[in-house]
Amino acid sequence: MDSDKSGEATKITIQEPKADTKGKGIAGALIAPVVVAAKAAQRPRKGWKKGAAIFDLALRLSAIAAGFAATSLMATTDQILPFFTQFFQFHAQYTDLPTFLFFVIANAITSGYLVLSLPFSIVCIVRPRAAGPRLLLIILDSVSSAVVASFLASALLLSLVVLSAVALRKMK
Repeated sequence: MDSDKSGEATKITIQEPKADTKGKGIAGALIAPVVVAAKAAQRPRKGWKKGAAIFDLALRLSAIAAGFAATSLMATTDQILPFFTQFFQFHAQYTDLPTFLFFVIANAITSGYLVLSLPFSIVCIVRPRAAGPRLLLIILDSVSSAVVASFLASALLLSLVVLSAVALRKMK
């Protein structure tokens, strides 16, 4: 057995000459083991799936932290803004605008989903060749990306409202 740099052993098997190599001498008998060893060296390593699963878990943990941070920051923010003069003040919370309320609820749902998907991500690390958990994560992550697309649509609609308000104000 030979060892490569990664610490894994490479096994080279020597086979008996086949019937079609008879009569070709020693060169024909030596070709078969060399071909078997060359094919074994060309196979991709199986560790990349485990590495991808570990990277998936790290991304999920990062997304959980970002989602919970965004949810908690938005839900606990209070602003007191002067309205016309210093004596009239407006107390603003995230519940005052439906868009911000939607933002907090959607972030909370997405963060909750990511927490619930962690066990499936861990299963993908333990069993890198398991197709079921990966397929389930792909389907459910696609639904999570639909939430992201709805965030984008909400932000664009909010931009349109602000643009219309600015355009009306400049007309006067």
